[in-house]
Amino acid sequence: METPFKTRITELFGITHPIVCSGMSHVAVPELIAAVSEAGGLGILASAPLSPDQTRASIRRVRELTGRPFGINITLRTPYAEGNIRVALEERVPVVNVSLGRSRVLADAVHAYGGKVVNTVTTEKHGKAAREAGADALIATGHEAAAHAGAIGSLTLVPYLRDAVGLPVIAAGGFADGRGLVAALALGADAIAMGTRFATSAESPLHGNIKASAVRNSVFDTLYSVNFDGIPCRVMDGPAARRQARRPLSFPAACVGALQSARAMHIPLGKLLQMALSRPGELYQQAQWGAFGVQGRKAIYHGDLENGISPIGQSQGLVREVLPAAQIIANVLRQAEAVRNGLCAVVDQAVAA
Repeated sequence: METPFKTRITELFGITHPIVCSGMSHVAVPELIAAVSEAGGLGILASAPLSPDQTRASIRRVRELTGRPFGINITLRTPYAEGNIRVALEERVPVVNVSLGRSRVLADAVHAYGGKVVNTVTTEKHGKAAREAGADALIATGHEAAAHAGAIGSLTLVPYLRDAVGLPVIAAGGFADGRGLVAALALGADAIAMGTRFATSAESPLHGNIKASAVRNSVFDTLYSVNFDGIPCRVMDGPAARRQARRPLSFPAACVGALQSARAMHIPLGKLLQMALSRPGELYQQAQWGAFGVQGRKAIYHGDLENGISPIGQSQGLVREVLPAAQIIANVLRQAEAVRNGLCAVVDQAVAA
């Protein structure tokens, strides 16, 4: 499907539609990423839970499924980040999405083979720092988003960052349909990133129980707290999430969870100790991240909200059914064009009057 929505992002990344699938840990797997890219959007592969060998295999799997541009998310300050950066560079992934930090060295290396860098940010300070570190574009993550959502809603964050930083902006947080796409473009964004909507797609590995809950839930059925993993985070409302929102894990409990997560991810104990020694001030947060990984897998893979916690955005209230990624994109574009045409008609009538 051709689209009338040509933007700086479609030109920058060589994609057809200004629609991006966020790099969601455990969810943005090769099959989903390839489906989004094949349909003309940009799928971003999640690498945070993967070892370098798993990351390389996932990149190659995406390329088996599609010849279209795609990206990879590199979450800095995670155990495998350094190795996954090396793999992404060796595999020459077209778009590298950096989150929880920035790196001029990484940006220069990506630019050397013709790739593009997009940084995920929630503040003006981080947006400007990303620009100085060589970012080609920003993902502006508003308060409505799943997981590490910002403190400011997309309605004000997007135009503010566009004015303050000047780079192309991908709006994330609260976007799930064509109305959101038109609104984001009107605010100054050049594309939208949909996490929750693609997490509830047919190609997503998110457990059926969680997809069904998202379809049933309203925009109010999420919780936002710093107690989940040490950084303000939005998750699906549920028994385990409610318990932890009231009180964070104790340091010993977080450490136990982190060790369980490390075993599941085949992270050597030595690597964990190395990280602890390099960032002693972040030891508790690192433990919380690890423990949150265990809770996330219980929900994402087993559909267990009694003991697990699933990141989800407020836009779950806009999800009506589980559809293939290509159909989601087609529906978004069809609705967006209808909305835009309707707005143009209103303007024309006002001018004529």
